Amino acid sequence: MRGTILIVDDEKPSREGLRQSLEDEFDVYTAGNVDEALNALEADHIDLVLTDLRLGGEDGMALIERILQRPKPPICLLMTAYGSIATAVEAMKRGAYDFVTKPINIDELGLKIARAIKGRQTEQENAHLRQQVDKRFGLENLVGESRAIHGIFDTIRQVAPSRATVLLMGESGTGKELIAHAIHNSSNRNKTRFIAFNCAAFAPQLIESELFGHERGAFTGAAERRIGRFEQAAGGTLFLDEIGEIDSNIQVKLLRALDPGVFERVGGNQSLRADVRLIAATNRDLAALVREGKFREDLYYRLNVVQIHVPPLRERREDIPLLANSFLKEISERDGKAFRPLSPEAMEALLRYDWPGNVRELKGAIDSGVTLSTGNQITVQDLPLTVRSTLGGLTVREAGNQDLVNIHDNEIRLIMRALDETGGNRSEAAKKLGISRRTLHRRLKELH
Repeated sequence: MRGTILIVDDEKPSREGLRQSLEDEFDVYTAGNVDEALNALEADHIDLVLTDLRLGGEDGMALIERILQRPKPPICLLMTAYGSIATAVEAMKRGAYDFVTKPINIDELGLKIARAIKGRQTEQENAHLRQQVDKRFGLENLVGESRAIHGIFDTIRQVAPSRATVLLMGESGTGKELIAHAIHNSSNRNKTRFIAFNCAAFAPQLIESELFGHERGAFTGAAERRIGRFEQAAGGTLFLDEIGEIDSNIQVKLLRALDPGVFERVGGNQSLRADVRLIAATNRDLAALVREGKFREDLYYRLNVVQIHVPPLRERREDIPLLANSFLKEISERDGKAFRPLSPEAMEALLRYDWPGNVRELKGAIDSGVTLSTGNQITVQDLPLTVRSTLGGLTVREAGNQDLVNIHDNEIRLIMRALDETGGNRSEAAKKLGISRRTLHRRLKELH
């Protein structure tokens, strides 16, 4: 993409010479003074301003300062005589990108301009990717503030624009498909199809047909041609979940579909190609399967170009309050109910439980709580027995309808832990607890 630059120089031969030297690579505008420069900035989008330090009776430094006050200022590059380098350095301290000394070396100037514009465009693309991830797969789906989740967000932003194959590793229920969606929606393929296929959901003899399609009459029951997942995902993304479940015969054909990139429908002899970005996921240790001879080594390396490890929920407990209240909002709106945040005792139980089913199990627990609660707040009694039993004898005794005891001590412990984890920041502690800051302040006063 050609950048657009504005050359500001009060000497017409100088600015015209620069224009002629640079217009093969960039779209070039010129201005002879500060007013003309500001008018040009109002009229058109400018990526970079190249201005002389001396503009007749005006000051190029003052122009840069005015430019940098704009909402989305262009890059500023200063031209100066050798004797004014100290002034140019001062301009950089105030926000200018760089400076060049006169006489101008056109090749060096062109490289500096190209590098500056390319860097700005990359920053804007990264900001756009961040916005896409946060908007489409932020708080709505990929909820969390833990270091692990932020690391995954960073990797998504890095890998999304590429064509690299991604391997998602993690236990069932950790949200691997949501991450695959995030990668697709943050890529330049986001206007095309995202096709998901669970390899464990089909019998081995059917997987080949599901992936690559089949011709009419290829086998009993094949009454017509069927397009497989690879062809359906052409131009887009194919997500293969539980990739470790496919047998060796399909592994060979999958490898060929990836490299050199050809396949045939079952019962057909025509070689086909499809431009597909592949994302695979598994809850199994593929490296161990390779060592055991159960998974092809060459396919493993072809899949494992970029690996993202999705940690289990028990390793990012700090995300549980955010996840729980996000699910509570989603499910209560679905059911047309108005719910307050979970009770402190219920949140304590969630924080203590190990969640073998991970995020999926947590969502199920909140769904159960919304369904079974007789009030407008999920309490310990509304949670599944496996979850509430984690409180053991500390706060719950199994007598009659499981009356709560020691609520006062448990609430103090929960609040103090949240304050300790946030360094005493009450706003962050309230967020962890799933309550408002005002509620936290009131409870601190009540609990002395």
